[in-house]
Amino acid sequence: MKDKPAERAVEERYTQWKSLVPVLYDWLANHNLVWPSLSCRWGPQVEQATYKNRQRLYLSEQTDGSVPNTLVIANVEVVKSRVAAAEHIAQFNEESRSPFVKKSKTIIHPGEVNRIRELPQNSNIVATHTDSPDVLIWDVESQSNRQPVLGATPSRPDLVLTGHQDNAEFALAMCPTEPFVLSGGKDKSVVLWSIHDHISSLAADQGAQKSPGSKGGAVNGKPADGSTVQARGVFQGHEDTVEDVQFNPSSAQEFCSVGDDSCLILWDARTGLSPVVKVEKAHNADLHCVDWNPNDVNLILTGSADNSVRMYDRRNLTSGGVGSPVHIFEGHTAAVLCVQWSPAKASVFGSAAEDGLLNIWDHGKIGKVENYSGAGNSIYPPGLFFRHAGHRDKVVDFHWNAADPWTIVSVSEDGEKTGGGGTLQIWRMIDLIYRPEEEVVAELDKFKSHLLTCSSS
Repeated sequence: MKDKPAERAVEERYTQWKSLVPVLYDWLANHNLVWPSLSCRWGPQVEQATYKNRQRLYLSEQTDGSVPNTLVIANVEVVKSRVAAAEHIAQFNEESRSPFVKKSKTIIHPGEVNRIRELPQNSNIVATHTDSPDVLIWDVESQSNRQPVLGATPSRPDLVLTGHQDNAEFALAMCPTEPFVLSGGKDKSVVLWSIHDHISSLAADQGAQKSPGSKGGAVNGKPADGSTVQARGVFQGHEDTVEDVQFNPSSAQEFCSVGDDSCLILWDARTGLSPVVKVEKAHNADLHCVDWNPNDVNLILTGSADNSVRMYDRRNLTSGGVGSPVHIFEGHTAAVLCVQWSPAKASVFGSAAEDGLLNIWDHGKIGKVENYSGAGNSIYPPGLFFRHAGHRDKVVDFHWNAADPWTIVSVSEDGEKTGGGGTLQIWRMIDLIYRPEEEVVAELDKFKSHLLTCSSS
């Protein structure tokens, strides 16, 4: 429970941020959720138009048990850059539901959806984690749309990946180069699967049997036809729960993991089931998240309960002892829950934390004069150039949009402030903030005479 001064500080920060929205953002859509969402992920673009594109969005609904937990497939109208009117941006209502977000399908999930990951090789396939040892694979196109009413039987996953000996709740990744799935759990292990032989036949084999009342049905949320996949490898090396995993963006055989043992571990499936490198003390507390740079495969980000983000160069990692990060980013006042590199620029990444902030960093700016925009903080750490302060409670997940690279979706648990639900925001900072300085100056220079005329009249 937050104390009153802390709550006041959050409200003051939020009020200040709200007043700056028309200046800082090119587009902002705020959507109140009936139930909190623990995960949000962009799916493929489904339609392109003149002023906006329609894109799939995956969300989870974490209910109180009065209705089942669900995996939600929504369609979002993503407004193109410099299209949104300033009045629309300025007059958003945090208590409303955005017309830009429309639910298209609901899958009744066996348990809470803790994590969602989409398969790069097939835009209809997603994996989910819940409070169980299994990874569930869903073909969202062929799954039936279900009404989440009390007592409804769970939808049947298309595949169940087995191999964990205890619950695997959060650590989940899909490989960019091969249809491989990676998971970590409370059994302190990292498990690798290939679903290569399964994904092409999912819709054909099971599309005709998707209705919940069809022959066979589901048993405890598992396919009744025995569509389970055994692990390719179980990797041991952590001493506590594995909290996050990530593939090397250019290799299906190399991956990394972090956990509650403060360790960052690098693995290579070609060399066996033991760690290649184990950094014993990557942070001063539990590690919650990790990401591997898709544009520079030497750089790895970690986020921790010690409130910091650290950037490591894998060429400099050695086993044992304290890790030697390239840089420590300290701009949060609470545990960091999610880190992710930008798909648009190799030096840019985001970090979200329990302090309600989503910080955007550029490690290329460290040591240079900062170009910073944000609200509520006049003293800012090196590398921080934008602060999204639109959430009023912990930001549990966010995702850069690969199809529209400066657009971000983020979700927070704003329970008390939104009547028990959460908040989904889709936003894009104004491009004057991140474009090269010479470009911005040249563009503004075109308007100089107009501005001078206005100021003198």
